[in-house]
Order: sequence, then structure tokens, then C-alpha cells
Amino acid sequence: MKERVQEVLDQVRPALQADGGDCELVDVSEDGIVSVKLTGACGSCPMSTMTLKMGIERTLMENIPEVKEVVQVR
Repeated sequence: MKERVQEVLDQVRPALQADGGDCELVDVSEDGIVSVKLTGACGSCPMSTMTLKMGIERTLMENIPEVKEVVQVR
């Protein structure tokens, strides 16, 4: 599943990079929790939680039903 998650993140990444940010896949747990690290402008942006939940998490869950949640690690 980690490879599938990385493929979807690669599709989301250009939108983040357009605003000076990016994300890195840290881990995918057995129970469907995806850990990502937001970097660049996204790491310090006050809207990063919205980006994480409404952008990254929603896209991952639409494409990979096994994903239950996306959490940010620092």
C-alpha cells in the first residue's frame, strides 16, 4: 500500500510546490494511518491543517479505500 500512497502523493505534490511547499511520506501503518511531513511553505503555513485534511487526506481516501487517516509529523 505504501507504493500506492506515494503514487497519489506524487499527483498532489505539484499543487503544493506551486505555493512553495511540499510533502514527504513518512510512514503507512498496518491500520491505514498515513504519516506525512509538510515541508517548505507548507510546514509553517497556518492553513496547513486544512491542506492536510481537505487536500491530501481526501485525495488519498478517494483513491485508496484502505487509508483511514492522514496525520502530520514534524
